[in-house]
Amino acid sequence: MSRHRNIRNISYEDELCEDFGGRSLDEVDYCVSPATEAEFMFRRDKHHTLSSFIGDEEKIDEEEEEAPLTKESFFDNKRPTVNHSDEEKLHLCIEHLQDILGETYDEDLIAKVVINQNFDMKQALNQLLNKGHVDTAPTKNMTPSKTEYFTGKTNSTTPKTKKEKQEFKEKQEVKGADDVRGGLKGTPVIKSRENLLDNDFNSATKTPKNLKSREVIDVSAELEKRQDGKELINLVVIGHVDAGKSTLMGHLLFKLGKVSQKSMHKNEMESKKLGKGSFAFAWVLDETEEERARGITMDVAMTVFETKTKIVTLMDAPGHRDFIPNMIQGTSQADVAILVIDARPGEFESGFDAGGQTREHAVLARSLGVGQLIVAINKMDAVNWSKDRYDNIVLKLKTFLLKQAGFRESDVCYIPCSGLSGENLVSNASEKDLIKWYKDGCIVDLIDSFFRAPKRAIDRPFRLCISDVYKGQGSFIVAGKVESGSVQNGDKIMLMPAADAGMIKGLSTRDEPVNFVAAGDHVTASIHGVDMTHVNVGSIICDFENPIKVSTRIVARIVVFNISIPITKGFMVVYHSQNACDPATISKLVSILNKSSGEVVQKRPRCLTKHMNAVVELKFQRPVCIEKYSDNKVLGRFMLRYSGDTIAAGVVTEIK
Repeated sequence: MSRHRNIRNISYEDELCEDFGGRSLDEVDYCVSPATEAEFMFRRDKHHTLSSFIGDEEKIDEEEEEAPLTKESFFDNKRPTVNHSDEEKLHLCIEHLQDILGETYDEDLIAKVVINQNFDMKQALNQLLNKGHVDTAPTKNMTPSKTEYFTGKTNSTTPKTKKEKQEFKEKQEVKGADDVRGGLKGTPVIKSRENLLDNDFNSATKTPKNLKSREVIDVSAELEKRQDGKELINLVVIGHVDAGKSTLMGHLLFKLGKVSQKSMHKNEMESKKLGKGSFAFAWVLDETEEERARGITMDVAMTVFETKTKIVTLMDAPGHRDFIPNMIQGTSQADVAILVIDARPGEFESGFDAGGQTREHAVLARSLGVGQLIVAINKMDAVNWSKDRYDNIVLKLKTFLLKQAGFRESDVCYIPCSGLSGENLVSNASEKDLIKWYKDGCIVDLIDSFFRAPKRAIDRPFRLCISDVYKGQGSFIVAGKVESGSVQNGDKIMLMPAADAGMIKGLSTRDEPVNFVAAGDHVTASIHGVDMTHVNVGSIICDFENPIKVSTRIVARIVVFNISIPITKGFMVVYHSQNACDPATISKLVSILNKSSGEVVQKRPRCLTKHMNAVVELKFQRPVCIEKYSDNKVLGRFMLRYSGDTIAAGVVTEIK
């Protein structure tokens, strides 16, 4: 650049402010190469004629309303350029047509046809089927020759006149689909070309029918093969803030070999630099900078490990009261839970007394369908493995968990441990002071033997609750848990509550690509054909033929917790169901119920106070995905929160 312009001594003020209009090229030191100047710039001193810069006019055949697509232009290797707004639309059209035609046609060739037909996939498919068939099956990634593309035969001539073109088109209408069916490898078997030209191809944003033949999968049998006879359980770790949840599970994963020695050494060095050397194991799960700087878990971390008989999806939920909504999202995806308790004097009491998260987490877990619980009494090394301290904590917790939280005694067990020292995590206790009074198994043994996998609703309609969205161009990836049913690659789906149709383009679970997923799986799925602006955390991807219901009014049965403000008609709350979080209003107090029998005690009460069972009507500001509890227990549960506190839990009994 410096050869053509004096950059070092340039005056930017003159460059920006002075008017160069009317000045010749010689007077302005402008950045133009000599080759460009010679070809395009008019110079009076070079004696150029102005006519030499003007090309001949292109002659247009007036008889032809539309210029036909020629062989030379059609088979140009360069893809036509489109503006930014049409790029995504072109990408969608190409993928849809490739789903039907396989890899027979080159992508650039398909792009030319689509642009030539003004993004009308129906017409583009017509043109490819009528003119693109060949008599012999091409090899992979091979495109038809020019003669074959326009005529269908290698020894025929291209029609030239309008009459010949019309006759040729009529003949190809009849035999085009048959030639494609018999001559193109990798193309699905099609009874008639009209099957391809249905209403799904009227727009690039609509999802085409899945025409590729797929064998029906026996989901139950395939799941057993994939899991190698092991049961799948989803485990959430809950408890009061600073109880040591992340350290406990981070050390457990390290001992199981899920964390490399190199990564662990890096965590140790970085945590010591910040003066938080004891947080090294917690950083296995707390990976964000903000979590490490604040020393608390803020979002749900997820990982997978295996025991002898179980495949465990582990979720580490936050304990701080400011992140209870995140804890609800994580717990709603779990089957079982580990409640971590800090055994140090004063710490257990602060978490268990009123205002602590130990009570709230236990009640929330039970209300969200978690029926089995392991209580890990952590930091026992800080109290010298005292049996008296352990027994005192177990006694208080047992009374609360059985009588107030609603757990059954057979579904709760207790274990002493230390997350920092690693005692009693993956091997039996070795501390002398501990083995004097405790000789049962370690935490991994309890997970393997105590927890039971729930029965999965595989035979129900497909439902996937979105917990994360990773948007891209053309398609995007969502993450979430399949609550019921199953889905395969290529299946049509419906995104609710937007009622947007799409297609599953790719599936993976436990970081492995799979061709199907079923209830209980935590999934990342590539979705195609859905408007990305409609996809949000809390949306439901469901069966195309049987989508989930959407409503703005429901009737529900709720259990009121320990509240200080009575609930009245018009009370504003925040509705939490799975990953959805929506504002709602209690529009009607229907009745108060007996706690044990469920009979109506009072109709149309004026208010609801603590520990009451009641039937209420909720009204939402926008449509939400709803299922009755009798139809789907997972999606029929919800929590109500107000001013940072959880005030009630309930189940949907009626959809208005």
